[in-house]
Amino acid sequence: MNWRFTLLLKNVEEMTMDLSNRLFEAGCGDSNPSCSRGRSKVSFHREAMTLQEAIRSAVSDVRKAGVEVDRVEIESDELDEAELAQWAGSGA
Repeated sequence: MNWRFTLLLKNVEEMTMDLSNRLFEAGCGDSNPSCSRGRSKVSFHREAMTLQEAIRSAVSDVRKAGVEVDRVEIESDELDEAELAQWAGSGA
């Protein structure tokens, strides 16, 4: 399944070409890096069995680029009861 979500980056005020390239090279080719009002983010369309798996792999890829994630924003239509239960039960 293809999941849509956004990772907001910690302490990154500008999305530079260098950072965009590092994200791509780290495995974020299925994302769109951007910046708005001094807040950098990476919007994903990631293929995975579960939303949890998609987010974990995206966070791992962003970290490979040398950046930390501040928080995750999930498209509301991506969540169903089963996915919410799995996420809540994981302790993630």
